[in-house]
Amino acid sequence: MTVIPSPASSPGPLSPCAPEDVRRVACVGAGVIGGGWAAHFLARGYDVTAWDPAPDAAVRLRRLVAAAWPALERIGLADGASQDRLTVTATLEEAVADAQFVQESAPEQLDLKRDLLARLDAAAPADTVIASSTSGYPMTDMQTGAAGPGRLVVGHPFNPPYLIPLVEVVGGERTDPAAVTWAARFYEVAGKSVITMDREVPGFIANRLQEALWREALHMVANGEATVAEIDASITEGPGLRWAVMGPMLTFALAGGEGGMAHMLDHFGPSLKSPWTRLEAPELDRALYEAVVAGCDEAADGRSIGDLVAERDRGVIDILRATGRLPRSTEEATR
Repeated sequence: MTVIPSPASSPGPLSPCAPEDVRRVACVGAGVIGGGWAAHFLARGYDVTAWDPAPDAAVRLRRLVAAAWPALERIGLADGASQDRLTVTATLEEAVADAQFVQESAPEQLDLKRDLLARLDAAAPADTVIASSTSGYPMTDMQTGAAGPGRLVVGHPFNPPYLIPLVEVVGGERTDPAAVTWAARFYEVAGKSVITMDREVPGFIANRLQEALWREALHMVANGEATVAEIDASITEGPGLRWAVMGPMLTFALAGGEGGMAHMLDHFGPSLKSPWTRLEAPELDRALYEAVVAGCDEAADGRSIGDLVAERDRGVIDILRATGRLPRSTEEATR
């Protein structure tokens, strides 16, 4: 896997324009992820058209964007960025009619994804790249119904897309490599940190790692070994602080001291066989379900989802600034 460098690459034959020249983006699917994408693109100064089949889609999407906007203002909006540049259309075809890039964020149902991508391929301009926000399906499995599968790529974000920089980009077996290159560059121009994957991996990279941690957490709750609050604190007050600076591999290399990863593996390698982890997911029975829900309610301590979203956004922005990923605000710079 390679990280896309900063210099611009030439657009492939599929692209209607250079990634730097995109002005119109379509977001299809207006849930948490689709709404987050819409907020991100609006904040970067794009015109955004959106469509979702839900009857209250327009109201819900504008509410999601408005909730994200204070955090985006704190980061800094692009020239001309405005919530007024969002248009919610009555049909999918209207949303993508003149789009220069399409971001699909429908629910994780394979048949739904296949059908929707085929419809998008039929409706969008012939040379427009179409990306899916899927969190687990390989594009090879999703592009089967499309007449033009070459322009279909995965652009997997991390929630919330308007704050977390990561996007994992990968094509399917029938994807034109030029579409992958173009999409990766577009995301970078749009302010994202891009990993272009050399091959399809079930669940991609970040979700694979996140899911392993999630399974272990559920096992500990199910077995009465730790509470929800203790599990969260063990990350936010422990390795999460290190992971915000460098990932698990370099973090473990530092555990080897001057000997680095080689010494770490020599010293701690045998413990990999210790029965610490349970890689299989636990049975999500009613008792575990209720314990996790009750634990989260207790940990929220009266804070609403909106309160928690705002708290999370403030914290992520502080971490991004503290680690140099975002410039300091004007107010902070003058202190």
